[in-house]
Amino acid sequence: MSEESYTPPRVWKWEPGNGGKFANINRPEAGPTYDEALPEGKHPLQLYSLATPNGVKVTIMLEELLERGINDADYDAHLIQITEGEQFSSGFVEVNPNSKIPALLDKSTNPPQRVFESGAILLYLAEKFDAFLPKESAKRTECLSWLFWQMGSAPLLGGGFGHFYAYAPEPMKYPIDRFTLEVKRQLDVLDRHLAENRYMAGDEYSIADMAIYPWYGALVLGRLYDAAEFLEAHTYTHVKRWADDINIRPAVQRGRMVNRTWGEPEEQLHERHDASDFEHKTQDKIGTQDE
Repeated sequence: MSEESYTPPRVWKWEPGNGGKFANINRPEAGPTYDEALPEGKHPLQLYSLATPNGVKVTIMLEELLERGINDADYDAHLIQITEGEQFSSGFVEVNPNSKIPALLDKSTNPPQRVFESGAILLYLAEKFDAFLPKESAKRTECLSWLFWQMGSAPLLGGGFGHFYAYAPEPMKYPIDRFTLEVKRQLDVLDRHLAENRYMAGDEYSIADMAIYPWYGALVLGRLYDAAEFLEAHTYTHVKRWADDINIRPAVQRGRMVNRTWGEPEEQLHERHDASDFEHKTQDKIGTQDE
């Protein structure tokens, strides 16, 4: 049935395998589909993730904490293959009942503290280690406003534009036009703000930048959905300047590698359990941070 002729039924019924890249793992109910415990490494912080934009937020944050010399932020990053349905294991669902990556388990507390939703993980780590969250009230509020802006806006970029532009079984004009309109509006919001600010919360690099960069930074840098030309991303010059500034940070370059299973081999680090895991992969890729 074509897009134009479809009439929603009175009661919707799920039809498994209804097309799209992720049709094999989508279902209308929650909970585990099989029993399997999660692996655990040697560090108090256990991350279960994949290097999607949401996953990259957290690995950037952890690497930035380590770059700052906060050794207690050392972590194990375990790969969760979402296209294989590993987020539906009983162990993963215990850490995140919503079955989405990333998920964090902090074993330094008693009992261990689970944290899910990428924005919540960023805020948890910022408060735990007193870093990358402005202390002055007005700047802190600005930072959190942009953090929550990202959490509310990015689903329209990913689940909206990204799905219909890159992953839907066939291109459909109405949803692509609808979500393109919104994504370009969002880019304009960012561009106007960054015309007057070095970072999202002013002059201070923060968790707001770490949340927004993997989505909108990647978009203007041509790394997301192969859509930079379609969206005329080059016209958002202030977003591009901001993305370039963040892109050269050594911790960002390391964070982008963690739990990555695609792209050039030297840009992949499927699992991370020690800083030495980056050796021989980053020596030619990571330059000197421009402060």
